[in-house]
Amino acid sequence: MIYLNIENSIATVTFDRPETMNALNSESISELRTIIDEIEEKDVHAIIFTGAGKAFIAGADTKEMEHLRGMEIKNFSEKGQQLFRRIEKLPIPTIAAINGYAFGGGLELALACDLRLASKKARFAFPETTIGITPGFSGTQRLPRAIGRMNALYMFLTGEVINAERAKEFGLVLSVEEPDALMNKAMSLAQVIVKNSKTACSLILSTVDAGLDMSLDGSIDFECAASANIFGTYDQIEGMAALREKRKPHFK
Repeated sequence: MIYLNIENSIATVTFDRPETMNALNSESISELRTIIDEIEEKDVHAIIFTGAGKAFIAGADTKEMEHLRGMEIKNFSEKGQQLFRRIEKLPIPTIAAINGYAFGGGLELALACDLRLASKKARFAFPETTIGITPGFSGTQRLPRAIGRMNALYMFLTGEVINAERAKEFGLVLSVEEPDALMNKAMSLAQVIVKNSKTACSLILSTVDAGLDMSLDGSIDFECAASANIFGTYDQIEGMAALREKRKPHFK
């Protein structure tokens, strides 16, 4: 099961399949897609993904995958890839509150989020090479972009499980929190974001992501165009008026 709670413009998505340590299968991928549909229809300014129990998501469900071949596994991988790419491109800031095991597909979902926080109990790994397979939900592309080629290859080629402090050293997570403080930290971070202009935050997300795939000159030009587009919007007018009038802005 995946639970969705929306309160004060913050959506919390909780994975809860304790019998599989929240492993992703075809059913849960479809369920998550439906939840993202629902979030996009609501007034949501930030999303927190987390897990129930000992795991964030302990990978993809190997019991389902073991006997898949050819186009079957390709279709399974594409479903996950497309959903994670959709999450990555949402015009809403996303936070992974990694409470426990984030292995394989679970770490791939976390990598699709904009910000990542970890509990001291969190553990991270790409164990695919230890069972004779490779990552299938775009991990080989996102991890090197997040922590650099050498650190990424170390994780891929060894399959080693690293703790939260090592993950922070790699730049994989922003901070490491006490287990009972993790969700409070994630919620506090989301609340700070929600107070800011949703228009500006959305534009920042798209500008940063687009710029990473451009030359520096091209991305600088893109930023200039994006900056010009936000002037004249309600949030820009209200935000600068609030600054001048020494009051808090009331963004739409």
